[in-house]
Amino acid sequence: MSFKKLGINQAIIDILNENGITSPTEIQEESIKLIKSGRDVIAESQTGTGKTLAFLLPIFENIWPETNSVQALIVTPTRELAIQITEQAMKLKKAKDINILSAYGGKDINSQLKKLKGNTHLIIGTPGRLLDHLARRTIDLSKLKALVLDEADQILLMGFKNDIETILQASSKKHQTICFSATMTPDVKKLAYRYMNNPAVITIKKPEVTLTNIKQEIVETTISKKQDALFSVLNKDNPFMAIIFCRTKKRVDELDEVLYQHGYNCLKLHSDITQAKREKIMKAFRAGDIQYLIATDVAARGLDVSGVSHIYNYDIPENAEDYIHRIGRTGRAGEAGYTCLFTVPQDQRTLNEIQKTIKMNIPKREIK
Repeated sequence: MSFKKLGINQAIIDILNENGITSPTEIQEESIKLIKSGRDVIAESQTGTGKTLAFLLPIFENIWPETNSVQALIVTPTRELAIQITEQAMKLKKAKDINILSAYGGKDINSQLKKLKGNTHLIIGTPGRLLDHLARRTIDLSKLKALVLDEADQILLMGFKNDIETILQASSKKHQTICFSATMTPDVKKLAYRYMNNPAVITIKKPEVTLTNIKQEIVETTISKKQDALFSVLNKDNPFMAIIFCRTKKRVDELDEVLYQHGYNCLKLHSDITQAKREKIMKAFRAGDIQYLIATDVAARGLDVSGVSHIYNYDIPENAEDYIHRIGRTGRAGEAGYTCLFTVPQDQRTLNEIQKTIKMNIPKREIK
């Protein structure tokens, strides 16, 4: 299957080719034609399967630049994901000149308001900021053609259910609703079916195959020796680009300070850091100026950075799903990746759950 056969125009295909994308992924093959035809779609697909382009490409095809109205809205749970989708959309904009607004907290609302006075076709935003604009009557969704809920499971998990319902109710009655979610929980289904008209259901199997590109190891240690164990591993590996995951913001702050004092090239990322600073950090990391990004799960949700060769789980994640999500930040696009999980005796129950889910006993790494 080619993008041409899916109904994507040549100018957009040329942009995709320039960015190294030559053929559609499974989720793109399954959903592009359906979305382009105006059908409501509910899709279960993991991060890293190409889902962003699965909805962006048909949305771009369906937007009329001559029409002065908001025609498409993409709602995401986090600012990082909104930024990431906006970056993808801005690349496609070179092929079709539509006006795009990213609306999320932490960004200057006055500049957003100024831009909204112009002709905006596509809005990408987080629930809180979108509600703010609706309350100010600065966004008019009465002529909306398509509404996308991306990472719907996370949107609900983070407590945005009422916000989403308010946004849906403020939208035109005849709009198309597209729902993408990594897991199809009962809450996601309930929300989707309540606002959807005979949706097409797409399920892309969890990409267990991606784990085959990722070498996984465990370092067994103790709480008092964990920091030294991390230093030992980092010094031996000296990765090109790595993400180090911690359980809490406090743990991120502490580890960042210690690594910085020991001369490591690192920056931290969590939800207490201002949006402007977070954008600078991600720009530096993507450019390869930063070797180690120390982050919480929330900050890294939806993060897609090419070139991440190593993932270090300094703290074991809360469950197997979060573990798979974390290590999926490496081994992208067929590249080899490496992950190392630091465990202490208290982690045994969670470790058993992870190993049962991924159907393997993770080999132990010995350190001197």
